[in-house]
Amino acid sequence: MAKNRLAGELSRREWIGLASFGAAGLAMGGSGFGGTPELTPLNRFPRMLQEYYVARVREIERVGLARKQALRTRADALAYQRDIRQRVRDCFGPLPEKTPLRAQITGTVERESYRIEKILFESRPGLLVTGNLYLPRRPKGASGRLPGVIATCGHSNNGKAIETYQSFTQGLAKLDYVVFIIDPLGQGERLQYPDGKGGSRIGVGVDEHLHLGNQQLLTGENFPFWRAWDAIRALDYLETRPEVDPRRIGVTGNSGGGTVATWLCGLDDRWAMAAPGCFITTLRRNIENELPQDSEQYPPRALANGLDLDDFIAAMAPKPVIILAKEKDYFDVRGAEEAYRRLKRLYTLLGAPEKIALHIGPTPHGYSKENREAMYRWFHRHTGRTAQITAEPEIVLEKDETLQVTPAGQVAALGSRSVFSFTAEAARRLARERRPVTAAALPTAIKTVLRLPASPPRPDARILREISPRGYPRPKFTTYAVETEPGIQALVYRLSGTSHFSRPAKGAGATILYVSHLSSDAELRTEPLVRELLANSPEAVVYACDVRGIGESIPNTAGEDRFDLPYSSEYLYAGFSLMLDEPLIGRRTYDLLRVISWLEGYGQRPIHLVARGRGTLPATFAAVLSESVTQVTLKHPLTSYTDVATTEEYQCPLSCIIPGILKSFDLPDCYQALEKKGLRMIEPLRSVGELQRS
Repeated sequence: MAKNRLAGELSRREWIGLASFGAAGLAMGGSGFGGTPELTPLNRFPRMLQEYYVARVREIERVGLARKQALRTRADALAYQRDIRQRVRDCFGPLPEKTPLRAQITGTVERESYRIEKILFESRPGLLVTGNLYLPRRPKGASGRLPGVIATCGHSNNGKAIETYQSFTQGLAKLDYVVFIIDPLGQGERLQYPDGKGGSRIGVGVDEHLHLGNQQLLTGENFPFWRAWDAIRALDYLETRPEVDPRRIGVTGNSGGGTVATWLCGLDDRWAMAAPGCFITTLRRNIENELPQDSEQYPPRALANGLDLDDFIAAMAPKPVIILAKEKDYFDVRGAEEAYRRLKRLYTLLGAPEKIALHIGPTPHGYSKENREAMYRWFHRHTGRTAQITAEPEIVLEKDETLQVTPAGQVAALGSRSVFSFTAEAARRLARERRPVTAAALPTAIKTVLRLPASPPRPDARILREISPRGYPRPKFTTYAVETEPGIQALVYRLSGTSHFSRPAKGAGATILYVSHLSSDAELRTEPLVRELLANSPEAVVYACDVRGIGESIPNTAGEDRFDLPYSSEYLYAGFSLMLDEPLIGRRTYDLLRVISWLEGYGQRPIHLVARGRGTLPATFAAVLSESVTQVTLKHPLTSYTDVATTEEYQCPLSCIIPGILKSFDLPDCYQALEKKGLRMIEPLRSVGELQRS
């Protein structure tokens, strides 16, 4: 990248300000664009992305159900299960090497009916895991090994010490199970961004999970598997204990812990039984209900591999599994019933219909007493116990400090590696090891990482009804809805000095195509770069483009209308794009390429492609791929994805992340290729750094 083209750099805080200013800001004409409050933002396609993803998931579910219904024999079921196991493994990637656990007992808590050992081990070299091992007290003369349970935590600031998880671990211990419960990453004693005051600089739980998980994707890692791997290594430790029967180890957890328990059913064949709680439904219900989820709940390629949540349980069949659901949960109980019916049929074909069950508690989301008791009964039944469980044993809660494994209450104080350190190390290693991408090879590399489909014939476009003046730099404009694929429209504005156009004029000569950051409507009124371009090229035909989910198609779904909120609609669709193995930036690039193709059909070339903020990402990739683009101007582009991956408190939303891109190339490779197209970069944005002007 030529240094003299870097007009300056903005700080990471300014970049997220640009990237996060969503529909709420547009409605106010707020600081993100300095807009005019009297104009209501145009939003004529607010349900477009929602209905698109609903249709995609429904079709995948339809194909999956047809395959399941076609199973007729035990041999069919076994073949299906073998295939499912391979697809599940593909979601999470290759298993890492099992390195020494280096487990140690840092303290004990003695109670009348059990003992708690405070365990510290390494799930990966230098990555410390904190856990409590509950060991039942045996009567004198008792012999034989006891069944064991790995307990996986859901979201709680204090991890394993929260009341819900203490309750079921104590309950199991008092019923003669050896229970090992560990703190998740980003919770309890495993905060990855500790502030030195007992909290997190990022935010405990969900906030840390999203921050870690989005960044990991750039290097080809994924947070769902990192959560599962900690539990797999906890199982490795439990198997070393002489008190435990390795043939009778189960797994249970709720919410985020129910998520991890579900993934574990498909990832490891050592489980004897499982009880995932408050998670199992169907992916169709999640998208129909506009339900964003945690980073750990979006396994990459799951939908692309034709999987639904019941398939992760199917991989474990016919071992005993009880699905724990709730009548008042936001995880749709109808989906839990649908998943159960699918599994019941599979278990029946495998000759074990009694080994799959569904319990629906009457209360809201949580591992409440009635669900814990259903789990106790299920585990007792399938570990050969004869005693009947009628109620949960009495629970006496411990203080957080009593269960604390580390002296200071955080593994960071013991020098534990952070997940970020692994991500940054991987990004730097990939940067060193990557071979330079040649200009000839770069288009193929872009198409591969973005998962770009082959382009069909030129798209058609609707001409939207003419509306009143919007204060654009030219008095007249026409709006086109270019159908880039079924159900998706890119909104394109054509500015004119004289009149409305029913279609672009043939062979109009030089063309400027502006790709908006968040709204062409707002930016045509307020962005200085647009006026500069018009002043410098008064004869050019000017278009502005909103790709999917931007501007007029900003969603009004998921209960959030700001792009910077963790569970916004933008995040929801980026998560489903991840499971579809179609990065949202890739589909936005596809939209832009289709718009360029549409313009080419009317002779609108050569094209000067101009973009700002988020729009610079699809514009960069499209400019490399399109021969019609002969000039490129990018305002506020990212300097590189390596900068994002090596910055601890980076700012880059999931919708702007491309999984595994750093294994192939980085943005500077594209910028270098665009030098021949007169690339101009204005105020490139790094993940860190103070505002600098040259």
